[in-house]
Amino acid sequence: MKKNVVVSWSSGKDSTLTLLRLLDDPSYNVVGLYTTHVKEDVPFQATPLEVVQMQADLIGLPLITIELPEVFPSNSIYQGTVIEGLKSSQLPIEAVAFGDMFCNGIAEYRRGYIEPQGWECVFPLLGEGSEVLAREILSRGINTSLITIDGSRLDRELCGRQYNDELLKDLPEGIDPCGENGEFHTLVVEAPCFNGRIKLELLHVEHDERFSYQRYQATALPN
Repeated sequence: MKKNVVVSWSSGKDSTLTLLRLLDDPSYNVVGLYTTHVKEDVPFQATPLEVVQMQADLIGLPLITIELPEVFPSNSIYQGTVIEGLKSSQLPIEAVAFGDMFCNGIAEYRRGYIEPQGWECVFPLLGEGSEVLAREILSRGINTSLITIDGSRLDRELCGRQYNDELLKDLPEGIDPCGENGEFHTLVVEAPCFNGRIKLELLHVEHDERFSYQRYQATALPN
């Protein structure tokens, strides 16, 4: 029998590819998405919750929103808040899926608080090469842009650029092509799992001491 799985949803390309892999996998039945947020934004992506809801509506899955007290709460607070949020959703959860790629201890960390609940921890992308995954993201038709740039690692001028072959060629040596070291974060506006697309009107780029954020106006355009 298929296991009911919820997907950790960041609004970016990695979680979208994770969802597509699971939708193709006969072992799982995707029953929902969940996202953590601080106030009204998803951390790092800085995606407004209303835009994440647009994505979930286009995908046709319920969205569990779990508010964190701050961007970096203690492990115990983070884990407890996520578990409580998933349980209170009333969805029939048997597994939780994450878009992590690197074998850097993150899988063990996530299993440490997910598996004691009796849920399977699923990592569809774990251990695969970033270059291979970047090519799959493009070949599957995941339309996404760089909306957050870490200015200490990457040229801020790339903020707002579409994630495509040209961008991958422009990335400096040492930058992970999926931004898995935190060099950049993305927002997906169109994908095979979307019944429509999100139209972005790019407004301005906002800078702080370290990060740059592409600000925009988003409109959902269902099919």
